[in-house]
Amino acid sequence: MTDNDMIQRIREHLGSAPAVLFMKGTPDFPQCGFSAQTVATLRAINAKFRHVNIFEEPELREALKAYSNWPTYPQLYVNGELVGGCDIVVEMYRSGELQSLLDQAGATG
Repeated sequence: MTDNDMIQRIREHLGSAPAVLFMKGTPDFPQCGFSAQTVATLRAINAKFRHVNIFEEPELREALKAYSNWPTYPQLYVNGELVGGCDIVVEMYRSGELQSLLDQAGATG
């Protein structure tokens, strides 16, 4: 796939739901502690999110790092915008910002 094809694929994923989590593994079977912690945080506020298992698409995994300018996973996007990784998601949860952001995006309930 070309870089343009990968960017299009990333945008398709981002457009598929208000909240999209690019993670290692799946929500029920996360394959790293940071992905597990992020999923647990999202589930604690009944967030509705789509996940993308980056292990299933190695080209996507590398392209997303360049697209987001964020080198690690998981990566949470809300309304197509990068929110951040595990530490940021957990901090936003603790402050109440995550709940508010996801409520506004229609990604809770």
